[in-house]
Amino acid sequence: FGFNEVGSIRKSNGKVTCCHFSSDGKLLASAGHDKKAVLWNMETLETECTPEEHTHIITDIRFRPNSTQLATSSFDTTVRVWDAAQVYPLAPLFLHLCVILSYGPLSPVSFVGGCSNVRFQPRIGQFLAAAAETVVSIVDVETDRRTQLLQGHNTEVHSICWDTNGDFLASVSQDSVRVWSLASGECIHELNSSGNKFHSCVFHPSFPALLVVSGYQ
Repeated sequence: FGFNEVGSIRKSNGKVTCCHFSSDGKLLASAGHDKKAVLWNMETLETECTPEEHTHIITDIRFRPNSTQLATSSFDTTVRVWDAAQVYPLAPLFLHLCVILSYGPLSPVSFVGGCSNVRFQPRIGQFLAAAAETVVSIVDVETDRRTQLLQGHNTEVHSICWDTNGDFLASVSQDSVRVWSLASGECIHELNSSGNKFHSCVFHPSFPALLVVSGYQ
């Protein structure tokens, strides 16, 4: 097993805080302090930026499974959904605004204190989970409406992840991890960190009952 850098490409003048591959691996999206999402064609390494930008740092970026749609979250308190369209090799990549998640017409989903994490539900990706402060919102991206508000953490949620089937969502704060049922919106499991300072989580792809939680040390 080897671990070596195979290349390095500079596109941003600011810090890059997040990146994510599309399901087919042909596109890579990155974002950060520049407030714009950058889309990379992994075959040509050509890039394109979103035509509009957040007003503050982008904290996370994620592709919808098996789709050209991607979501960005930001400290500007909004979550935006974009659509990346590739017409390769006839034309370069381009990116255009698809829809802004909203409670009502033309009103972006807003989170007090900013949004830190976005995760599309696996497989279909109909639902988008967004963590902000101590709560997690579940938004139906087909109807642009929030369907659930998961509340229970006492401190800021640092990380969220779906199980492989998209039936359960785990959320991690410094002092606890909670597992939520999408069907009921209820917390079905809770584990106290006992001073270990939890930070991130991931479900095992082959063993859905196994949740790995990391701490600062």
